[in-house]
Amino acid sequence: MTLKETFKIRAESLRRRRFLLGFASVFSALFIWWLLTTGSQVETRILSPQILPNPLEVLSSFKALIAERGLLMGIGYSFFRTTVGFMIAVAVAVPLGILMASFTPVREFFRPLSTIGGYVPIAVLVPLTLSWFGLGEKQKYIFLAMATFVLLLPLVVSAMDRVDEVYLQTAYTLGATRRQAILEVLLPIALVDIYDGLCLTYGVGWGYIIMAEVIDAKYGLGSLIISSQRRGPYEHVYAVLIVIVLISVLINWTLNAVGGWLFPYRETGSGR
Repeated sequence: MTLKETFKIRAESLRRRRFLLGFASVFSALFIWWLLTTGSQVETRILSPQILPNPLEVLSSFKALIAERGLLMGIGYSFFRTTVGFMIAVAVAVPLGILMASFTPVREFFRPLSTIGGYVPIAVLVPLTLSWFGLGEKQKYIFLAMATFVLLLPLVVSAMDRVDEVYLQTAYTLGATRRQAILEVLLPIALVDIYDGLCLTYGVGWGYIIMAEVIDAKYGLGSLIISSQRRGPYEHVYAVLIVIVLISVLINWTLNAVGGWLFPYRETGSGR
């Protein structure tokens, strides 16, 4: 393949090239990180360890993070909080999104609130939920639910909107009721895209866990980061961030595999 064909606009994605370029991207980032932080003495480094520790120092800090600071317990607490908040958001956003996409008056009623919610900075929800629900676990669940909800709702509506009108008209021609048109026509067709939206929002929820656990969280990954920022060691901040990224990637792979099993008819492309 020539260079011109490789950089063709919207060129086909080839599996081998995708893997090689992805590997090169990650390797380059790690090499630059190592280059900026290498040196036997602090004075010889481009960046101080207080700004950015060396990758090997971060890697070696995992032993103490697991043995002395309860990393595995923190993962368990964060996983439970993120999942509970996500399930609350799903229980509200999915039915509401289906109704908004199906009935124009419902869409017109909730659209202003949905639009406003999309512009509210997520960080603002932390003090709001603290004032409403105090410092307990309920505050963390509700914060994660609200943060996830504002992202999930428009994805559900968009997934329903992408169903071609011809399916709905065909259903009405065959005598379907409104309930049947929604539950047996629109929803099954949109379910693949809704599932993709659920996967996306659950992964994003892991990015909010630090804000959820920033105050009065005795356990959790966010709590480990905050305590490491205040008392050290600073390597643990980056170690926990790596753990969060790895968990998000693992969850994404798992959910994609489940999606492939649930929706075998999904278009996956050639991906040679």
